[in-house]
Amino acid sequence: MENDSIVESVVAQFKKRSEVGFKKYGVTLDRKDLSLRDWLQHAKEEAMDLVNYLEKTIQELDGSNNIT
Repeated sequence: MENDSIVESVVAQFKKRSEVGFKKYGVTLDRKDLSLRDWLQHAKEEAMDLVNYLEKTIQELDGSNNIT
């Protein structure tokens, strides 16, 4: 199978993100101090941030900054 440059790019970005996270927090996702509920809360908060980033870029593309 031929390497997919897009997949390779994403894998490299995941590895870099992991390194940044470890430097910032000193732990990996293998940590055992969070409950399943804690992990779900973190994921929800990240998803909420993503929605905000998407809305910001949509408004930038549309040339507006209005609350609808």
